Amino acid sequence: MASQNYTTLQAKIHKEIEKLRKQAQALHSKRRKPVIASIVRSMKEYDITPEEIASAFGKSAAARVKSSATAKPAKAGAAKKPVPPKYRHPASGATWTGRGKAPLWVVEAEKNGQSREQFLIRS
Repeated sequence: MASQNYTTLQAKIHKEIEKLRKQAQALHSKRRKPVIASIVRSMKEYDITPEEIASAFGKSAAARVKSSATAKPAKAGAAKKPVPPKYRHPASGATWTGRGKAPLWVVEAEKNGQSREQFLIRS
């Protein structure tokens, strides 16, 4: 009995999902029509051919592919090395690499007129 209820409920949910999917598709189609009409009007006004659009669209797509192909790919599985600390708080011994957001002890010191350089770790 419980499995029948589950199956019935599941079928009802799938039916509702399909109904909503069709509504979304109809809304999407309805919103596209005026945009397409505007594009066609502009093409006629400026005497632009579909071939010119296809050519321009192809160039921009090719440029996107080219730029993504020339970008340096991240090495898969390459572990990042830890960055050695650059600054140390003299009282607490807390350290900071100098990357990212400054810790509160650096921010507070700078508010009090102190320089970041005084916290530099000297080798």
